[in-house]
Formats: sequence, C-alpha cells, structure tokens
Amino acid sequence: MEQKTKISVKDLNLFYGENHALKNVSMDMKENAITAFIGPSGCGKSTFLKTLNRMNDLVDNVKITGQVLLDQEDIYGANVDTTTLRKKVGMVFQQPNPFPMSIYDNIAYGPRVHGIKDKHKLDEIVEESLRGAAIFDEVKDRLKKSALSLSGGQQQRICIARALAVHPDVLLMDEPTSALDPISTSKIEDLMEELKKTYTVVIVTHNMQQAVRVSDDTAFFLLGEMIEYGDTKNLFAYPQDKRTEDYITGRFG
Repeated sequence: MEQKTKISVKDLNLFYGENHALKNVSMDMKENAITAFIGPSGCGKSTFLKTLNRMNDLVDNVKITGQVLLDQEDIYGANVDTTTLRKKVGMVFQQPNPFPMSIYDNIAYGPRVHGIKDKHKLDEIVEESLRGAAIFDEVKDRLKKSALSLSGGQQQRICIARALAVHPDVLLMDEPTSALDPISTSKIEDLMEELKKTYTVVIVTHNMQQAVRVSDDTAFFLLGEMIEYGDTKNLFAYPQDKRTEDYITGRFG
C-alpha cells in the first residue's frame, strides 16, 4: 500500500540576509512515517526543519521562497494562522525545555491556551499525553511537582507530552536525544516507533545509527542542499551520491 504524502516541499529556498542557507529543497514526507535529516553541523538540517512550522518567521531578515504543503495546503499562504499551524505541527527541541511550573501545568498549558478550561477534560488530556510520551507511570504521583525536578530524559518526554497535548498531526524533533544518556535515548527511540502510528514524525539527528534505527526515510544535507533522499536502509546500504557515501562512511563530517 502506497503511503500518503503528509508534507510536500517544492523548490524551497531560504536566505538569511545575503546568506543562501537552503537551496532548492524539494521532497515529500510520508504520513505515519519517521523521516530523518542527517548531515554535518551547519548544513541546514535544523533550519529546514523549522521551515515546516514557520519557526524561521521569528528570525530577523529571513526570506523564504517556494512551497511547503501540509495536507496539500501551502503553510506559507497569505491567510495561514501560524498559531493554528504550530498546533498542528508540534516541535521538540534539542535541550529539554519544560516550563518552570508543575508537570501537570506543563501539559495542560497548550490545551488551556486553545480554550479548554474544564478540569475533567484537562485531567484526561494530561494523562493521555503523558501516556503517549511513555512517562505517565513515572510521574503520576507527582504531577504537582515542578517539571524541572525531573531527570533530563524525563524532561524531554515531558516536552514530547506537552507537544502531544494539543493533538498535532506532525511532530518535529530537533536532535531530541543529543543531550541525553544512552538509556534515555533508547526510551525516546522506542517512543518514536509508537508515535509514528498516530503522528508523522520528522527528526534531525547527528547520530547516523539513530537514523538507521528509527527512520523510514532519510535525507542527507550538505551546505544547504539536499543531496540525497530515500528509504533509509537503501540510502545507507547503496548511497547514490559519492558525497552521501563519504559522509556515512566517515570520510568527512
């Protein structure tokens, strides 16, 4: 069965002032799949990830051309409300960044912003989101405690739960495990496998083994260009471009 395309990017260019940071990127990302972006530091992976929910709008002097279609609608269209867009396309960052408030309030924050006030409904969303991020059993007895009292790996799962609480369609993850130890990393990788049943997941990782372990498709970026993109196993076993091969075999990076 052919998987449906969730996000379709066409001729995307991004400029920071004079600097041409992303060059003619075109790719389709499948629904309910994990797409990984790999490549050396500073090659445009995170910048590209942030174009998918318009986080780059918050940066001065950025100019973007081309199209990003989410469910066939251009997210850069004139009438797109970025708040609604970012509810649909959630984001988890490299450093866990829970709000300095209780675990419960971290998760309930988004739903409250979007108008849900009923305590019973919020309780349900908090539990469902924490379960979705595979951390409910670890924190269920201390929901009123500060989220900052948790370990780094737990904080990152709280941030994932916070993103899930507003029922996104897509989850963007920018090196979500780079600040974590191997055990926490492994928990988050297992969690991604679960998440893709419900969401479309796009991850930036500097860890090629991670891309191989978790992703269905991988895109290799170099100097703002997408060099190669395809099925993860094929890309790593039979890279079509010499630069991809050099990168994944460790000749540069």
